[in-house]
Amino acid sequence: MTDVRDTLLIALYAFLGAAATGVAGAAVLRLVRRRSLITHLAVVAAVGVVAMLAGTMAVAQAMFLSSHDLRVVTTVVAMAAVVSLVTALLLGRWVVARSRELADAARHFGDGGAFAAPAAPATAELDAVSRELAATSARLAASRERERALETSRRELVAWISHDLRTPLAGLRAMSEALEDGVAADPDRYLKQMRTEVERLNDMVGDLFELSRIHAGTLPLSPARISLYDLVGDALAGVGPLAREHGVRLVGDGVERVPVEVDGKEMSRVLANLLVNAIRRTPADGTVAIAAERAPEGVVLSVTDGCGGIPEEDLPRVFDTGWRGTDARTPPAGAGLGLAIVRGIVEAHQGRATVRNIPGGCRFEVTLPAAKA
Repeated sequence: MTDVRDTLLIALYAFLGAAATGVAGAAVLRLVRRRSLITHLAVVAAVGVVAMLAGTMAVAQAMFLSSHDLRVVTTVVAMAAVVSLVTALLLGRWVVARSRELADAARHFGDGGAFAAPAAPATAELDAVSRELAATSARLAASRERERALETSRRELVAWISHDLRTPLAGLRAMSEALEDGVAADPDRYLKQMRTEVERLNDMVGDLFELSRIHAGTLPLSPARISLYDLVGDALAGVGPLAREHGVRLVGDGVERVPVEVDGKEMSRVLANLLVNAIRRTPADGTVAIAAERAPEGVVLSVTDGCGGIPEEDLPRVFDTGWRGTDARTPPAGAGLGLAIVRGIVEAHQGRATVRNIPGGCRFEVTLPAAKA
């Protein structure tokens, strides 16, 4: 019983001595919290050794240790202190060196370059930070690339719209001056042509307004349960005159009666834009086919034309704002907004728009979520 009591007293005195050292060490760590990691590691190592020594001294003062035993323990603690401090300093220098390398790599990455992880091995925490920085660098690089592509599209859009606006405006001015001066040989024909040009300008302004709402995320949608069969039928009827004018056959036999929850007006615009684009790119006696079917990912609506295909390097840009391709620089091709509007409306419906080449032409596909049962 006496041995148990003595053991408990020794533990109590050792704890009190070590606790006092721990409190002092915590205060020192708070004072040096803005200093280098080497300082923190040295303080932690010193606290461990001093706590052991303080506990030993408290036990010795309580007469549980002889003077000889105290000298032995003190000598052992002193040697442990030397080894602990040297180890802490070496570890601190190594960690600080790795941290500086990581900071230099991050600084280069922050200046606009790509992040290159330090080659030297680091701790698990620093390695995790390095991986996160590498992932962030990749995302920022992709974001910069998208920004450059968007800026290129914006410049092209401004240039092309300026050209497309200047041409009809110049024609309107010339025709109005001819009517005003009374030199128009056929005033009715001039008035009809002026109306056509005004309608084309109005369509262009409408496309720009629609695109601005899409980019601003303010496109109002009123989803309703509609059959794609009905939407396609209305769209084919709307573009029928244009197809006959270009000598293009329209085929809509592959349309299933698939229900979708979409904004009928906006989705009709998607179909009209895709069909008009396909008709204008398909040569006379060609065929434009539209189909709709269920798929594992939803409902797939496709428009196939006979344009001869799109160059592979241009495929990623087909839906970009202002893109019209190298053979579409004339005003009838539009301002390059139709397909950008298609993508914007489809994505607003939580869908996606894609394009791929097929023998003799290309196929535009719109994937929409299936209507809930």
